[in-house]
Amino acid sequence: MKKLIITVAILMVLVICIAIVAFQEDGQTTLSTPEQIFEEQKETENPSAELELNPLHPILTEDSIGYSLQSDELNITYNNGKSWTTVPVAISDLFSGEYNGNQQELIENSFVLNKERAAFLYTDGQNLASQRVVLKYSMNQGNTWQDGVVSEQFPVLRFRKVAFLNDQFGYVILSGDRTMSQEYSVVFITNDGGVTWKETNDSGVTRLISDGGFIDETTGFLSFGTINPEEPDFYVTQNSGESWTKSNIQIPTEFKQIFVTAEIPFKEDDHLAVLINQGPNGDFQGGKVKGKFISTDNGLNWTFQKEVVPCE
Repeated sequence: MKKLIITVAILMVLVICIAIVAFQEDGQTTLSTPEQIFEEQKETENPSAELELNPLHPILTEDSIGYSLQSDELNITYNNGKSWTTVPVAISDLFSGEYNGNQQELIENSFVLNKERAAFLYTDGQNLASQRVVLKYSMNQGNTWQDGVVSEQFPVLRFRKVAFLNDQFGYVILSGDRTMSQEYSVVFITNDGGVTWKETNDSGVTRLISDGGFIDETTGFLSFGTINPEEPDFYVTQNSGESWTKSNIQIPTEFKQIFVTAEIPFKEDDHLAVLINQGPNGDFQGGKVKGKFISTDNGLNWTFQKEVVPCE
């Protein structure tokens, strides 16, 4: 009887041992430790982990510097997409107005992005007919951001352009309230890096603006005419926008109604030079050829120098 009891006891111990081993093996394959659970949660909650699954692709503005509009956010990078900084502005505010671009890329000339400065024009306000125009900018590659109010209220925006010539001087050109081929346009300048903006005097021109810009802190230009232009409509200021004067461009007879839209001049040796293109409908020699004109009086008068075929 005693031997039977001992035998039964040994069998029970063996069964229990087998059960414990089986349970442990099963637990290793189906259960996670608290540390494993924490790591799994961390991976799902970590934005960088999600970014690795859906990486942003930069639209480069210069070597290694670019931006992305993916995920309905504006992000900038200074190392070719290895790391990103989010710009605190709504995507819709970057494209508000009559002209919206393709919204796959930022509107041309509506931003500045380089090593020294990141700056983006945007609108603020529900009333499209009277919105604030603001420049969101950073001087430390996106670590901190500031807002510079360019205009407290502006009608429905069409053309927009921002540029800086140095750390302090910059300009913004805006147009809006378009009716057919007429609109309101104005130039703003800053002398403190974008903190404050001053509206310059009206040029008095209501044609649609095609481009504009300053070549130094006092000399600026406005080019008008985007719908079937027949000749350049070009204005210059030599006093930082206090007054605007129409430039006299001497178009040779053989090029009249061919070279019709002036671009932004540039300094060349001891004079200024400007390219005048054929406008949206030009077909002279394929529509690519431009006329190069020079000025020796800082943009008041221009004379023809030669035909130019731009490098593509």
